[in-house]
Amino acid sequence: MGERAFPKPMSLTPVPDSGLPSLLTHEQIEAVRLHLDQVLASSIFSSSKRTQEFLRLIVGYALDGRSDDLHERMIGAKLFGRPIGYDTGSDSVVRVRASDARKKLALYYSQLTPGSTAIRIELPSGSYVPLFRFTAAETGQKQPLEAPSHTGAAVEVPGMADHQPLPAAPLARSAAHKPLFFSLAVCIVLLASLAGYLGWRHFYGHSEIASLAVLPLDNLSGSPAQDFFADGITEELINTLGQIPTLRVTSLTSSMSYKGSKKKLPEIAHELGVNAVIEGGILKEGSHVRISIQLIDANTDRPIWARTYTRELAEGVDWQGEVAEDIAEEISSKNLPQQQARLLHKTNSNPEVHELYLHGILMRDSNLCAQANDFFQQALAKAPDSSEIYSAMASCYGMMAESGHMPYLDGYTRQRTAAQHAINLADTNSEAHAERGNSAMTLDWNWNLADAEFKRALALNPSSSTSHEKYAFYLVRSGRPQEAQAEIEQSVALDPVSVSTFHTEAFIDYFSRRYDKALTVLDTARKFNINIADWYFLRGDIYAGQGDYAHAIDAFLKAGDGPFPLGHLGNAYANHGQQAEARKLIDRLAQSVHSSGIGSYEIALIYSGLGDRDQAFAWLDNAARVHDVGLVYLKVDPCLDPLRTDPRFAQLLHRVGLA
Repeated sequence: MGERAFPKPMSLTPVPDSGLPSLLTHEQIEAVRLHLDQVLASSIFSSSKRTQEFLRLIVGYALDGRSDDLHERMIGAKLFGRPIGYDTGSDSVVRVRASDARKKLALYYSQLTPGSTAIRIELPSGSYVPLFRFTAAETGQKQPLEAPSHTGAAVEVPGMADHQPLPAAPLARSAAHKPLFFSLAVCIVLLASLAGYLGWRHFYGHSEIASLAVLPLDNLSGSPAQDFFADGITEELINTLGQIPTLRVTSLTSSMSYKGSKKKLPEIAHELGVNAVIEGGILKEGSHVRISIQLIDANTDRPIWARTYTRELAEGVDWQGEVAEDIAEEISSKNLPQQQARLLHKTNSNPEVHELYLHGILMRDSNLCAQANDFFQQALAKAPDSSEIYSAMASCYGMMAESGHMPYLDGYTRQRTAAQHAINLADTNSEAHAERGNSAMTLDWNWNLADAEFKRALALNPSSSTSHEKYAFYLVRSGRPQEAQAEIEQSVALDPVSVSTFHTEAFIDYFSRRYDKALTVLDTARKFNINIADWYFLRGDIYAGQGDYAHAIDAFLKAGDGPFPLGHLGNAYANHGQQAEARKLIDRLAQSVHSSGIGSYEIALIYSGLGDRDQAFAWLDNAARVHDVGLVYLKVDPCLDPLRTDPRFAQLLHRVGLA
C-alpha cells in the first residue's frame, strides 16, 4: 500500500473571539503534543494518573481528527473499562475527570509567567473536545495565527449536554510527509516497545490481587506531633479501599500492629493472609502534603505500582479516593461504576476540620471517647455538613453506652441521632449504617431494621471488620449462633491480630455455648501477646458456663469492680452456694443504679443465681425501662437459664422484640 497523502494546509480566516482554529500544520500539531507533555509532567498533573490519561486521550483524539468519537460513553469504555452502553447518569467518573482536568489546566496556566507559552489547551464547559489557542509568539507574528489546521476543538454552546460535543470537520495534515521507511521504522520501534512491555509484564506481572494490607504510613516530618496525621490518613485509605467489593483489606488494628516493625514484607503478608502490601510515607510541610505510596506483590516482594501525590493541604484530604481508584484500576478490572464513584467521593476539605477529625479518630481508637467527641464537636462547629464526623461521633456514643461509661438511654439516643444525621448527609457512609443498626438493636429493639442496616453497611464496605463484628453480635443475640460464627470468621480474616476480633470471637463462642473453643481463643491471644482488657471477665464467664464456679469467682475478682464483673461475680457466688457474698454485691450494685442508672440487669443475674424469680423479673423490668444493654442478650445469656421456663420470660422476650 502506498504512502497516505494529505491535503496541503488551507489559509482561512480565524473565527473571531472563539479561539477555534480551523486547521493545524504538521509543525503545530507536534508543538501541541510537546506542550501537552510539558503540562502533564508538571507537579499539578503528575500526581493524578487518571487525569493525565484523560487529557492525553482527548487531546490525542482531537489531533488525530477523531473528535466525533469524544463522547462520554466512549471515554468511559476506553479509559475506565466501562461497557459501551453503561448508564452515564449513575456513573459520573468521566464527568469527574473532565472537571478535574479543567481545574488543573486553569491552575497550570495561572502559574505561568505571561508570554512564557505560545500554546494553551482548554476544555470548554459542556464538551469533551479540547480547544487549542495559539499566540503570535509561536510564529513570531504580531497578529494571531491565520487559521491553522482543524484540530477537532469545540466552541462552547449554551445548553449543550455534557455528552454532546460540537461535531468537527476531518483533520487536515501537512502534505510534507516523511518517507515510507521512516514510517516503517516507527512501527518497528513501537512493536519492539510493545513486545518489551509484554515481556516485562510476563516476568514481573502479578496475578489479580484479592487481598491486601495497608501498613502504617511513615511520618516523614521528623515531628512526633504529626504521627496522628500519618495514622489518620492510613485509616482513611484503609476505609476507602475497603469499599472495593472484589478486594479484602486488612483492618486498621492489625495493620497498625506492624508500626515500626522490622519484619520483611513477605513475612507480614503471610501473617496477615494477604497477597499484596501497601507501604509509604507522608510529609506535611506548611500548606503542602506529599504522599508516596507503593503497592508490593507479597509473593515476589517486587513493587507493582508506585506513585507520589503532592497536594495543597486543603486538597490533601481528597487524595485517598484518587489513590484507591488508581490501585483499584491496577489490581482489578471488576470494579463496578457505583463503587468507583464512591472512591472519588470527597470528604472534609477544610484542613483545620480534617486535623480535628483525625485527632478525634486517634482518641476513639484509644478508647478515649469523651476526648474524641470534644474534637468531633469542634470539627462539626466548622463543618456541620460532614457525614464522616457525625458517624465517628455516633460510634463513640455507642461505645460509651455499651461499656457503661454513659447512661444507656442517653448514649444510645445520641448514637441514633448522630448516625441518622450522617446517613442523611451521605447514604453511602458505611460506618453510619453500622452505628444506626446498633442503635436500632439496643435502643429501638427494632431487630429487622438493625439487620437491614448492618447488611447495608457491609454492602458499602465489605472489608470493615468492625461492621462484621457488630453484625456477628447481632446474630448471636438474636439466637443465630451458626450465622454469628460465620460472620466473626470474616472479621478475623480481615483483622487477624487485633484485640477486638479476639475479644468478639471469644464472646461469640461463649454465647454459643462453645466454652472450650472460647478458652482456646483466649489462650491464642496470649500467645500473640495480645492483651484483652476484660480478659479475666471473659475467662470468668467461660468457667461459669462450664460449671467451674470456683475458678470463675477467682477470675471475676481480678476483673475489677465495675457493674458488669460484679453482677457476674454475684451470679457465680450464688451458684457456688455463697449466698451472703452474692447479696452483698446486690447492695453495691443498687448504689450504682441509683447514681448512674447502670446495674439493673446485673442485679437480675444475681437473683437468677439465687433462685429468686420475682426479684429477678422485677429488676429485668427496671432494666427494660432504661434500655439496659444486657437485655439484648436475653435469648442467649447462660446466667438467665433458670428463668426461661417462667411465662414472664416469654413476655419479656416479646417486649424486647426477641420473641
